[in-house]
Amino acid sequence: MTALVRYHAALLLRSQRWLPPALLYAVVTGIGVRAGEPVLGSLGYAAAGLLPVTAWLVRVCLNQEPPAARHVTAAAAGRERVHLAALLAATACAGLLGAAGTLVVTAISAPVDAGREVAVDRLPAALAGLLTAAVCVLLGAAVGALTTRPLIPARAWSIAAASLTALLALVAAGSPARYAVTGLVTGSLSGTVTYPWLPLAGAAALAAAAAALACRLTAWRE
Repeated sequence: MTALVRYHAALLLRSQRWLPPALLYAVVTGIGVRAGEPVLGSLGYAAAGLLPVTAWLVRVCLNQEPPAARHVTAAAAGRERVHLAALLAATACAGLLGAAGTLVVTAISAPVDAGREVAVDRLPAALAGLLTAAVCVLLGAAVGALTTRPLIPARAWSIAAASLTALLALVAAGSPARYAVTGLVTGSLSGTVTYPWLPLAGAAALAAAAAALACRLTAWRE
């Protein structure tokens, strides 16, 4: 499995198809995060941008392999394992992007609450930001897995479904991503750092279920 993940990660990096989603994340974060702004609110904004970016990376990674090469790797390792490796590679790349963004945002933001009256320790804030980023990455991976092949093979419908589902995953009541991001934003009002352990567990369960469904359908339909 490790070799398959490295193979898909190498394909992604060499194709440079990771650039558009990475640039989108940089632009969204650059627009919404300003140097000197309260750290918790800035981390929440940066984490939210990871969800659609991860869904995009997953779509790219699952569709980047030429059909002939896909048949060869599937014959050698099995369709489910190859599909899972592509999902893991995309999720890992999104995770690295989110970790880098979280560290940069923590470094340039002011360690204070929204009212600039209460000091906020950077280290706990960074940890909360990383956990929230992980929630958004996992949920974005689930969105990407469910809105491309084999469930939605048509490119136009896949893009539309991914965009709409990513938006709903951010704003819908009960969404782990919304709960985690809201926790950071709300904590910024009082200078309180909370860790989104429950949303993280929920996002991990949803990502695992989406990956299992997508891999199983890959074995049946392709």
